[in-house]
Amino acid sequence: MLETEFEVLAEGLKAPEGPVVMPDGSVLVMEMHANRISRVWGGGKSEVVAQIGGTPNGAQIGPDGALYVCNCGGEGNRPGEHGGGGRIERVDLATGKVERMYDSIDGRPISAPNDLVFDATGGMWFTDFGTVRERVIEKSGLYWCKADGSEIREGYFGGLGYNGVGLSPDGGTLYVTASWTGRLFSFDVEAPGQLRKDAETDMPVPVYVGSAAGESVFDSLAVTEAGAVCVATIIGGGITTFKPGGETRFRPLPDRTVTNIAFGGDDMRDAYVTLLRTGRLVKIRWDEPGLKLHFG
Repeated sequence: MLETEFEVLAEGLKAPEGPVVMPDGSVLVMEMHANRISRVWGGGKSEVVAQIGGTPNGAQIGPDGALYVCNCGGEGNRPGEHGGGGRIERVDLATGKVERMYDSIDGRPISAPNDLVFDATGGMWFTDFGTVRERVIEKSGLYWCKADGSEIREGYFGGLGYNGVGLSPDGGTLYVTASWTGRLFSFDVEAPGQLRKDAETDMPVPVYVGSAAGESVFDSLAVTEAGAVCVATIIGGGITTFKPGGETRFRPLPDRTVTNIAFGGDDMRDAYVTLLRTGRLVKIRWDEPGLKLHFG
């Protein structure tokens, strides 16, 4: 299979994640191992937006125009460890001021929030990957909160390595990737912050959508306008796309650790992809438009 053609927008990034496409054509990138958020224009032009500390991961623009960040905690999440001291943070892009919005739920600390997506009401779904320490891996879950810091609730707990998260075009389906098993699952959304529960167990039940090929695992995801789910794929190195009709496609990239994808451009067919191992942000022309996010 031929590798996908792409344009390199930035090199030398320190473990890039969570690209956020801005209206002016720049892209915000979370640099996990540098504990910072950078803005990239391409052509070698970039700047540091905020020295946020911890391990910034998934991010999106919220209803107030600020950047909301899943911070995994720790200091760069070095190999063999992950999470601890995780929190949801708000970054004022004009000043670089960082504000902690949530670091616990019902008295329990948030471990390692990984990725987020805003719904039409301005509420935020996010994954908590769970802390990884030596031979111990915590279970993970899905949570929902308001951007103003007034409410947070648990949607589902009991997953393994929950990572990427996204909503279908109609907002009725929530997708989540499970990294350790390389699987994509979905949940039905009944109301803002509420997942449909199984009648027998009175608990939400994840529905299996598809798996990574071979030994690959999944990272973050983005959804297209037509409802396809595009998943950053590690080890295999590329983007795995699950079409609504059941078809699966794969676009290979020259990096074993492809961490995230976000859509932008005038026609929403520019895919911005982070390549962690080689420290690059690249742009790919996609075969269909990405789904426009509710904010930003």
